[in-house]
Amino acid sequence: MSFIKFLGTAGARFVVMKQLRASGGVWLSVGKTNLYVDPGPGALVRCLSSKPRLEPSTLDGILLTHKHLDHSSDVNVMIEAMTEGGFKKRGILFAPRDAIEEDPVVLKYVMGYVEKVQVLKEYSEYRMGEIQFSTSRKHRHQVETYGLNFKTSSRTISFITDTKFFPELPNLYQGEILVIHVVRLKPIGEDPIDHLSIEDVKNILKKIKPRLTILTHFGMTMIKAKPWIVAAELEKELGLKVIAASDGMKIDLEEV
Repeated sequence: MSFIKFLGTAGARFVVMKQLRASGGVWLSVGKTNLYVDPGPGALVRCLSSKPRLEPSTLDGILLTHKHLDHSSDVNVMIEAMTEGGFKKRGILFAPRDAIEEDPVVLKYVMGYVEKVQVLKEYSEYRMGEIQFSTSRKHRHQVETYGLNFKTSSRTISFITDTKFFPELPNLYQGEILVIHVVRLKPIGEDPIDHLSIEDVKNILKKIKPRLTILTHFGMTMIKAKPWIVAAELEKELGLKVIAASDGMKIDLEEV
């Protein structure tokens, strides 16, 4: 079975610090291949407490879209768990160059536990078992950041991770399923944190019209507005299927 499981939907430092939402990232399973995307604070605990339990030693790879701590703080312990304490050299680490070389978030000794390290670059394609994905243009964010386009035998899935909106953004992601990080309810002028708002999401969805949009990575203003209500209002306004992710939510890719 192929699925996406949201092990955390927190998307801003105060939501993460107070754990108003979990911050474990996303587990993607396609056939027999398992990939962990953005193991933020609590990733290991969220895996082991998941119902049913997600076993880190079955992971084939770990991917960082960027090195901010809400996306990467558990990457070292997850690599250790994937490789059974480093005793079984296995798996692939995908990460931007600045996450592993310039002020790295992945420890050097831990990188030696994985079978391969692949550096994410603009407009590049990658494959691991039954999972195939590509990056597009580098996002407008404080550190080197990439969104993802996955292609499986049954679905195309796009992940728009943290970024400031720019006109070309909608054209970079055409997946049938769109997972989009929306920290802000409303835009705040020249936002120094560079995150999307609901107005940005509207502009994106009007252009690409995905089969299913999943909102996640919520900041405080989104939490206060109740993400499921915001999603329902978007769905009504745009005539498109829009849902808000919740901690532990599982999406069966064959049933979408």
